[in-house]
Amino acid sequence: MTTTRFRVGKMDCAAEEQLVRMRLDAVAGIRRVDIDLANRTVAVDHDGTVGEIAAALDSLDLDSTPLDEGNALDPVSPTDPQRERRALLLALAINAAFFFGEFVAGVFARSLGLIADALDMGADASVYALSLFAVGRSATRKRRLAAASGYLQLGLAIVGLAAVVRRFIGDVEPPDVSTMIVMSLLALAGNIATIVVLHRVRSSEAHIQASWIFTANDIKVNLLVIAAAAAVAATDSAAPDLIVGAVIFVIVANGARRILAISRA
Repeated sequence: MTTTRFRVGKMDCAAEEQLVRMRLDAVAGIRRVDIDLANRTVAVDHDGTVGEIAAALDSLDLDSTPLDEGNALDPVSPTDPQRERRALLLALAINAAFFFGEFVAGVFARSLGLIADALDMGADASVYALSLFAVGRSATRKRRLAAASGYLQLGLAIVGLAAVVRRFIGDVEPPDVSTMIVMSLLALAGNIATIVVLHRVRSSEAHIQASWIFTANDIKVNLLVIAAAAAVAATDSAAPDLIVGAVIFVIVANGARRILAISRA
């Protein structure tokens, strides 16, 4: 057995870590996967050559590069499956709650930026749900679950982009700035809580890894909506909200593409 380490440069959040784990789960000969989200590295204990593992990571388009091969990873205490399941359930609950909360707030505030951010949280929730529901199921069932989630997210992202175009063409009233800022700050807190929950389960230490300190994709999205709210207030125009909404819908569509890559594994 050997260990190959990869740098995955665009693995920026806990949901993308789950995507990596699900994708590698389909590769034969892998004994163990150890992911350091803070440093964006993946270490894989495996039999045989590294080509299939590298191809699996490349299919997610997260900028993966093999670093080195060496001896197998040091043994560690196995993760408590029930504890890990509870952590994933809590992450799912946090993201699902903010999906519904932000979506409703976005509708009432007339903000496509908030609606797009809600969809981004919903996309993360679907990743955690896939991680939970795929356990113990057949490979075919896993692929169907992933495909259904990917196509749903892609469809919603396309509908969102169409709404952006429609509002750009029409003369729309600027969204409510206060609601945008308050909900984005709450979503930011929810994203940080998710990362903390998922990383506490990996160690008995009560540490919070540096992964939540650097700006992850989800946190960038929250900050984009806050910036859009400030620009709306400064310009009295809906254009900043529409631009940010379009950017986030594209991010969600790209995430859906990665999930569809898993479904084709």
